[in-house]
This record gives sequence, C-alpha cells and structure tokens, in this order.
Amino acid sequence: MVDTRTHIYALALGSNRPLSARRTPPRLLAEAKALIARETRLRAVSPTIATPPLGPSARIFANGALLVESPLAPPAMLALLQQVENHLGRRRHRRWGARSVDIDIILWSGGRWDSRTLTIPHAAFRSRAFVLNPLHAIASGWPDPVTGLRVRHLRARLQKAKAKRATRG
Repeated sequence: MVDTRTHIYALALGSNRPLSARRTPPRLLAEAKALIARETRLRAVSPTIATPPLGPSARIFANGALLVESPLAPPAMLALLQQVENHLGRRRHRRWGARSVDIDIILWSGGRWDSRTLTIPHAAFRSRAFVLNPLHAIASGWPDPVTGLRVRHLRARLQKAKAKRATRG
C-alpha cells in the first residue's frame, strides 16, 4: 500500500560561510529555499536574521525557517535536505565549524521520529534562539510533541531565561 499522506515540516536553515563575494550567507539561504521549493510546497518562509555564532566559529550566521509540505517521509526528507546542502557546498569537516549551509528538520506533522540517523523534534531546538526566533515568525502555535509547549511558549521561556542570566552578577 502506498502512503499518499502529505506531511508538514518545520525546517531551520543557517549559513556563516560565503562561497564567493556574491554567494553570501543570506544569498545561500535564498538558494536553499529555492531548491527546497522545487521538491516541496513552501507554506511559509521566515525573514532571514543575523545571529551570533554558537561554538568556536567567529562568523555571524544568517538564519531562517521554512514550513514545507511534502509526501516524503522523514528519512527521505532528510536525504533531500542533505542533497541541497551538498549542492550548496556543505562539507562536514568539523562540528560547530563554519558552513555554507545547514538545514535541520525541527518539527514535523507526524509528531516524533527517532531513528539512528534522525531525531524529530530536533534535540536542541528548545534552547536555541536562532531556531526559535525565525520559527516563531511562521509557526508560533506549533506544539512541541515532547513538552506540549507551543513554539511561542518555548521562545518566551528562552527569552526569560536569558534575561535572568543577564541580570545576575
């Protein structure tokens, strides 16, 4: 029996390594969006935001989020996204290093997915403002299948926690 259902995916995109003077991180995100749109139906696109790096990289990131609709199951969606990353110069050399483009599946309409190669929801998305801020712009009401909290609540919690840390001392 063929699965004819469509799925909705919340994707996070990031880039902090230009490929040339013209192919800057924001431009690479635009290219990634266009490539993804060829294979899926784009439902929503967040603004692209500049964010400070996480880890040892010193380069500013361009981050964004997409909501896409597709009949692809999570492993096939992951394969598609990795093809897009590779097409846009992604090389997996060093964790936390600079990258031309990084695309993660954050949430999907099926709830949880757990396999050796893919975990949905993304394990760290609840603690990352560079994921929650763009995602909030396009899917603020999407519930996290683990905590039951909506994206807007997760973002508010993270902002509150950062504000408390900033005032201590």
